[in-house]
Amino acid sequence: MSSQAFIPDPLTIAEEWRTSGRGVAIATVIETWGSAPRPVGGHLVIDADGNFHGSVSGGCVEGAVIGEAADVIASGTTRILEFGVADETAWKVGLSCGGRIRVYVERLG
Repeated sequence: MSSQAFIPDPLTIAEEWRTSGRGVAIATVIETWGSAPRPVGGHLVIDADGNFHGSVSGGCVEGAVIGEAADVIASGTTRILEFGVADETAWKVGLSCGGRIRVYVERLG
């Protein structure tokens, strides 16, 4: 028997949160270049209260994505975020490993 705990899929969590009446955004990794902690298709779900589940990168990048998700939930306007070492923002959010990622953030339902 495996001693690993079951970790629910972020999309399942997103649907549960949405069904319970929470405002929810989904962030999805849509492109990576070079070194990236999560592959294309990685998901992070965020509710209007700042609760989150899943991962799109790690470190402070996720903090930046969570902040943008709050605006997406409020406005309903999707966003594409890009973080990379050529971008001054990358150093601020801790992405100094030589990679770049693009993340699509949308409000659910």
